Amino acid sequence: MKCPFCSSENTRVIDSRPADDNNSIRRRRLCDDCGKRFTTYEKVETIPLIVIKKDNNREQYDRSKIEAGVLRACHKRPVSVNQINQLVDDVETEIFNREEKEIPSSEIGEIVMDKLKDLEAVAYVRFASVYREFKDVNTFMTELKKMLDK
Repeated sequence: MKCPFCSSENTRVIDSRPADDNNSIRRRRLCDDCGKRFTTYEKVETIPLIVIKKDNNREQYDRSKIEAGVLRACHKRPVSVNQINQLVDDVETEIFNREEKEIPSSEIGEIVMDKLKDLEAVAYVRFASVYREFKDVNTFMTELKKMLDK
């Protein structure tokens, strides 16, 4: 493992333990050259997942895209970073538990909306307005009425 401070490859593990999510290992490392400590996380490598976009293009799954969308939806809302990370972890777990090699982006969007609906109503509506591409106020109001009826 390369040291992030001095780029030396002379590092060693000084402590290992399960991470908070129990899906990865947290390792404290020490650089023998500069003496600085840093943390790494080791995760089980999963099969590469391909996302089928709306235009039928295919691209490799990228967790950061889900994080970015949820962060935008939760901007200036009372949602902590831990809650956002947990939501993205839950979405990722649901996606990978399907054990499919390809998944439509529409399914990912529906999973995210389902999780956001339980977390924060305004964030859900924000995400839905972009995801469902509301064209006018009427479609926006229809979605709000559906949410209020539940």
